[in-house]
Amino acid sequence: MAHDLVIRGGEVVDGSGSDPVQADIAITGDRITAMGRVAEAGTEEIDATGHLVTPGFVDIHTHLDAQIGWDPLLTPVSWHGVTTALLGNCGVTFAPCKPADREFLASMMETVEDIPRDAILNGLSWDWEHYAGYLDALEHLQPAINVGGLVGHCAVRYYVMGERSIEEAASAEEKRQMAQIAGDAVKAGAVGFSTSRFLGHYIPDGRHVPGTHAEHDELVQIAEAVGAQGGLMQNVLNLGGDFEGEMSLLEAQARAAGVRVLFSTGAGSTSGWGNKVADRVNALRSEGLDINAVSIPRGSGFITGMQCMLAWGKGAWQELKDLDLAGRVAAINNPEMFAKLVADAKANPTRLETDQIFFLGAGDKPNYVSPASESLQAIANASGEHPAETYLRIARETGGQALFVVRLFNKNLDALSEVISSDYCLPGLGDAGAHVGQIMDSGWATFVLSHWVRDTGLYTTAEAIRRLTSAPARIMGLHDRGILACGMKADLNVIDASSVHERMPEMVHDFPGGAKRFIQRAVGYKATICNGQVILRDDELTGNRNGQILRNQATGRGIG
Repeated sequence: MAHDLVIRGGEVVDGSGSDPVQADIAITGDRITAMGRVAEAGTEEIDATGHLVTPGFVDIHTHLDAQIGWDPLLTPVSWHGVTTALLGNCGVTFAPCKPADREFLASMMETVEDIPRDAILNGLSWDWEHYAGYLDALEHLQPAINVGGLVGHCAVRYYVMGERSIEEAASAEEKRQMAQIAGDAVKAGAVGFSTSRFLGHYIPDGRHVPGTHAEHDELVQIAEAVGAQGGLMQNVLNLGGDFEGEMSLLEAQARAAGVRVLFSTGAGSTSGWGNKVADRVNALRSEGLDINAVSIPRGSGFITGMQCMLAWGKGAWQELKDLDLAGRVAAINNPEMFAKLVADAKANPTRLETDQIFFLGAGDKPNYVSPASESLQAIANASGEHPAETYLRIARETGGQALFVVRLFNKNLDALSEVISSDYCLPGLGDAGAHVGQIMDSGWATFVLSHWVRDTGLYTTAEAIRRLTSAPARIMGLHDRGILACGMKADLNVIDASSVHERMPEMVHDFPGGAKRFIQRAVGYKATICNGQVILRDDELTGNRNGQILRNQATGRGIG
């Protein structure tokens, strides 16, 4: 029997955590149909000799809710081996939505996730009210990769309470209605429910998003309804402000839902923070509660440079910011303007921590792991310069192409390694589709392979692939993806482990209306297959759009 596709001679890492084995994999339709020694020919064949063959990666924290409307290829994640993405994190979603509330939800997404409101309003069909209709609308878009969605607390609360949802407590009847809507959404196909209690998420008028200050029993009732349908509870918590209260809320959700609970975390800004979180979570997991976390696996934060400026001061800096890229490059090459910028920076000290700003380098591969001795402040000290002077000099020397990362999160990589090697915490949290003009972490999976596997050995290849595939697939409740085995969906990657890495972020203007965003490509992906079709070959997308809308599969209970 001929197969549609045969991948031959690769080192197969099946996603279970087992060691790699050399094998062929045959695909017919959208399923894996044979593994081992495949004698029959394929209509198409891929020579994977010397390459890893893995399941497609599963990204469980994205905000591609808007971008999918005008970019069904779902870049950048589709350049980085991701074949399944979970939308709707942090409570900010577009369903349920009454027609009169569309502008509010779009404006909230703009302020929380830095996605242009006009692009959202004009780039989506908005022909739904309830979550089932939203999933149907996504299906019509024919995305390149698989997509699942969470129903968001902000949308549910605003749907039930309107303007009162922002600051007021819900009545008993309103809590009942919210739980019913959330449960019905999961029954209709949502993977689960998301909420944000993070005090940095605002609506346009400066108030916190709906649900930020919701009483705990509101979320517990929702967890009961979501859990009854086998759904996931996703949380962004206020751990820095009320650690004990927020951890108690996670516990209450897990007990009420009886299924998977997920929250965002990191190494923290103080020594021992990761261990403090781990101790509490591991104690709860020892009782059988299915509590999991996700963390960006590198020092992360804003990207800055001439392409995307952060304010160093007033006066000349505002003049510089008002110019286009060519104008900025010309300005910093003007000695008089250069001196004025340095003088204004000295007169108006920045709030940025210059010892946490790092040059990403002048090559094609960004350096995300520079030590403290290579911070902007350290380079300035060694050169006898003000940090702003060093920043401008490097920008000038690179023709305005220099990019710097401002490490706001996970500043200590040693502490981070402890967090992401814990059993409860997976690498991820790339926020793809959000903060598009400020942050670029969508290549996090590629960074895991290049840094945490090849360069440091924190993970074995088998363990890294498990954490990129079957482990997040289980959290999403997926039964037929994340593992390479006969009968499973044919989502795969063929990867050159010796060369795989992220490329330097690039600023492009390809959002509706020419709005700008950062993208990041990858090196080392020989092929990515989604549901049996090759969607990427030799690091370039083929244009095939074979993704599926993944609706809740109502997984069983307990830690698998």
